[in-house]
Amino acid sequence: MRKYLFGILFSALTIAFCAFKWQDDGGYASFKQDFLTLINKKRATGCNCGGKWYPPAPPLAWNDQLEDAARGHAQDMARQNYFSHDSKDGRGMSTRIVQAGYEYKGWKSFMSGENIAFGQRTIEEVQAGWFKSEGHCKNLMNPEFKEVGVAEKDHFWVQDFGGRVAFSPEQQKMIKEGKFKLIQH
Repeated sequence: MRKYLFGILFSALTIAFCAFKWQDDGGYASFKQDFLTLINKKRATGCNCGGKWYPPAPPLAWNDQLEDAARGHAQDMARQNYFSHDSKDGRGMSTRIVQAGYEYKGWKSFMSGENIAFGQRTIEEVQAGWFKSEGHCKNLMNPEFKEVGVAEKDHFWVQDFGGRVAFSPEQQKMIKEGKFKLIQH
């Protein structure tokens, strides 16, 4: 009888865990999609940022490495109770992004940016605030940014942007043949 009850209990816990995991994954997928939908809807139509018109820009794609950088910074700000683009350990946004795996090596061009916010409770609320702020809006509408990752921890929001441009096939061939040299700054 004990063996039978243990089996039922184990099965029930497994089903509950799987149901929780499924809901959690669905919420996560929705979080990503909700952000992309709101950003890309505005990028598709153009936006006025602080009195300057920004024309429509290509849609952003989600990048998990940028999300990892954003999550790390949101968690750090929440844990240490501060609000800044610079981490308390002295790292800036670009350093955190590269350390999260969003590499610049091997790309023709590389750029990164970041929006942070505190206190907003929903995706819609934080996005509306960023679009009302001239500097944040400029990041959101920058056509050079191609990818984004966002995270939230205890109402600390971080949105990291990246823009990388690949070398053309012809340039890649020239690099391999030693006819084209890369200069690192």
